[in-house]
Amino acid sequence: MNIRKARIDDLSRIAEIYIFNNRINYFPIFQDEEFSFGELQVVSLVNRYFNKDEIMNHIYVFDNGVIKGFIQVNGTEICKLYVDTFFQSQGIGNELMGYAIKNLHVDHLWALEKNTRAISFYQRCGFHLTGEKQFEEGTTEYLVKLKR
Repeated sequence: MNIRKARIDDLSRIAEIYIFNNRINYFPIFQDEEFSFGELQVVSLVNRYFNKDEIMNHIYVFDNGVIKGFIQVNGTEICKLYVDTFFQSQGIGNELMGYAIKNLHVDHLWALEKNTRAISFYQRCGFHLTGEKQFEEGTTEYLVKLKR
């Protein structure tokens, strides 16, 4: 198994994966240059997570010599699931999701309504749309709830 609990020294790689995915997937929707290219930086993201046991205890990485993706959970909720864009479509997201379902007993998540690629992936993993929606904080975009 290539999945393990994240360590402090993984944070810069985790931040790099998160930021690159965020820029590719969300900048076209939100068009917020200040956030995507100013506020969203590896160092500042690492500083926010560094020494925060409550977060570090809930992040798992896919690591086969190179960290290629990660999943963050809170209780039974998936908070984040990202695979480095260079390694997508290689089954890494499926492995992270399978690990989280089997070992962490996740059963729900929220996804940006316009992120149809992610929603399709979650549906292939056995999640279904519940009809529940809420606004993404500070935006006019909706999050939709998916459940197993």
